[in-house]
Amino acid sequence: MIKLRQATQDDIPALYALYDEMGKKDDGYFEDCFEKGLIILIASTQGRDAGFAMLNFTPKYALYKALDIPEIQDLNVVPGARQKGVATVIVNKCEELAEEQGKTQIGISVPLNASYGPAQRLYIKLGYMPDGNGITYDREPVDAVSRYPADDDLCLMMLKDL
Repeated sequence: MIKLRQATQDDIPALYALYDEMGKKDDGYFEDCFEKGLIILIASTQGRDAGFAMLNFTPKYALYKALDIPEIQDLNVVPGARQKGVATVIVNKCEELAEEQGKTQIGISVPLNASYGPAQRLYIKLGYMPDGNGITYDREPVDAVSRYPADDDLCLMMLKDL
């Protein structure tokens, strides 16, 4: 069974532990998320934390900002808990929270490199579609003549009607 809880600042060490388990490090990241008012959901299964995501009602991406569309950000599941429905439960809860706030659409982004292939497939399976504005780098539209690294900031922005 997958359980969800809304993180509090007391969960910051647990969030960093999850980040560490995924091989990520970003000092001050979670403190900044709380300061910005993001909703952070933590999923647990089999008695241990397994993943998290943020729901941002004031995203940086211009289209989402202009249309008042919340964005699911930084969805992460630890390797041992992947392919077991954790991400789907988190996404569904984010959608529910957005609907409770009267939102009719929700956004999510996915990096374009192959390591995010499972996420790309999952988001389409869950009903997300590209927003039609091409790809972004750090939430800014890319142009056809510039070069960008294929890192976590090179993303396809996606939308879903709620």
